[in-house]
Amino acid sequence: MVTTLTVIMICGFLVVLTLLVIRLSASGPSLPDAVALPDGLSARAVTFGDGWIAVVTDEDEILILNNLSGAIEQRITIDPMTK
Repeated sequence: MVTTLTVIMICGFLVVLTLLVIRLSASGPSLPDAVALPDGLSARAVTFGDGWIAVVTDEDEILILNNLSGAIEQRITIDPMTK
């Protein structure tokens, strides 16, 4: 019985290891070499989506940029909450 459980645990470990290798070897998102922001703005946070980049700036704005051209597609002003 112990031998059977040991064999099952080893097989389960190999399955998990194989799935991790397959998942981690998949290509990630296509990232641009550089992201150019308008003058005077600096990024506080950046996230990447399928065909777009969102940048949170120090001016409390979210800029949605085109992943290929880098052009600003949308500009959203954040209303900071006061404490």
